[in-house]
Amino acid sequence: MPTESTAGRRRPADLLFDPLLGLFFTRGRVEQLEQLTPRVRRIRVTGPAVRGLSWTPGQHVRVHVKDLGAPVWAGMLRDVLRTYSVWAYDGEGLELCPLDHGDGPGARWARSLRVGDEIAFRKPEGRFVVDGSAAYHLFAGEETASVAFGAMLRALPDEARVHGVVEVAGPPDRLPLPRSGQLRWCFRGDAGAAASGSLVAAVRELDLPGEPGIAYLAGEARTCQAVRDHLVRERGWPRRSVLVKPFWTPGRRGLD
Repeated sequence: MPTESTAGRRRPADLLFDPLLGLFFTRGRVEQLEQLTPRVRRIRVTGPAVRGLSWTPGQHVRVHVKDLGAPVWAGMLRDVLRTYSVWAYDGEGLELCPLDHGDGPGARWARSLRVGDEIAFRKPEGRFVVDGSAAYHLFAGEETASVAFGAMLRALPDEARVHGVVEVAGPPDRLPLPRSGQLRWCFRGDAGAAASGSLVAAVRELDLPGEPGIAYLAGEARTCQAVRDHLVRERGWPRRSVLVKPFWTPGRRGLD
């Protein structure tokens, strides 16, 4: 796959950095870019401040996606911050895989990045992480969930039992997930990902063990709710055994 790993440009923001960002954000630079799928770009960020972060697979970071030279006021945060699950972190570099979903601020930011550009982000956070005590692990979600799933699947021990469904538009949209042989890929074609009946149907068809495990549901809010309802009402799972991370739903912001 194509990569970029040569020295990159310096943005005007490198010369005018709002001091407030230094108090609340970690700063790094793009070391490498790689196109993993037609709509997903892997971004590796490194730098002194990126080393030694505390991160648990499944957690996310909030990224400043506007001009770093512009002031940040409380009322503007919804316009300048976007939340991305961490694909990988090795103690030296942090990797993000934003999905290009149109013409929003985050999509434009990810498309515009070049090697050498500066990135400002909040430290990793979130409680959507694997439960090591579970009898088995069930993953269900679409493109926006697959980045977190990749990190969580890598964190599981070899002996862990895994089941799951990941829905994408078509085969080219599949991320290189660990344990892909234990997951079912569901292709929706031109249908929308919101309130996806095909994902719910695919989960319903899974041959799961008789006892509940731990389910990790992520992606569009209404689809996550429908999958949870199936597990709780039809399979008798306790609600506490179903972890839900709604990343988006049409017409709403701030679900993360």
